[in-house]
Amino acid sequence: MTKAPSNTRGLYQRLRTAEGRSTASQRWLTRQLNDPYVRMAKEAGWRSRAAFKLIQLDEKFHLLKPGMRVVDLGAAPGGWTQVAVARVGERGKVVGLDLLEMDPVPGATILQGDFQEEADERRVLEALDGQADLVMSDMAPNTTGHAATDHLRIVALGELALDFALRVLAPGGAFATKLFQGGAQTEMQVTMKNRFAQVRHAKPEASRKDSSELYVVATGFKG
Repeated sequence: MTKAPSNTRGLYQRLRTAEGRSTASQRWLTRQLNDPYVRMAKEAGWRSRAAFKLIQLDEKFHLLKPGMRVVDLGAAPGGWTQVAVARVGERGKVVGLDLLEMDPVPGATILQGDFQEEADERRVLEALDGQADLVMSDMAPNTTGHAATDHLRIVALGELALDFALRVLAPGGAFATKLFQGGAQTEMQVTMKNRFAQVRHAKPEASRKDSSELYVVATGFKG
């Protein structure tokens, strides 16, 4: 398991100046300065600390294999796409799709578009040259600060990602997405259990301890 270094005690850094910054901005910057996964991501060349979440999910569930066709929804800034490229190798195909413009990732096809649009779905399938073996998503909606509302919004986003996966996955394929802990995703869970052989949950160690995010991993797509 890829873990953060344990020798971080006593290394806490404070912002040199808080002038002109909101309280929320100060908290975020301080957290970034003292997050070992942020430092590890920079050292390893990953575009975001989120890369370690996928690495840890892959270590647990063996999602990424050489030669696979992978779709990364909401791919920006590209950390998950980078990990997928490294693990599927030259024989594999990785397509990253995002509403935002995104810098190229060597070895991947990067598309700007909306996975809910039929035209963009066709572009993804054309880039894959076939159906996907894995659809993955680390997307999260903009938060409101109201826990119940934020939970419903991320479940709705997860449901849309699942609908996309059900259309593009090859039999035997897998789906992985981020949710928040809570009980509103019952219908989504039922769908996954009906359409996949196995559905499991995990909170990677790279997920911040104060975060309620949870990942659901469905494998063995029944077609």
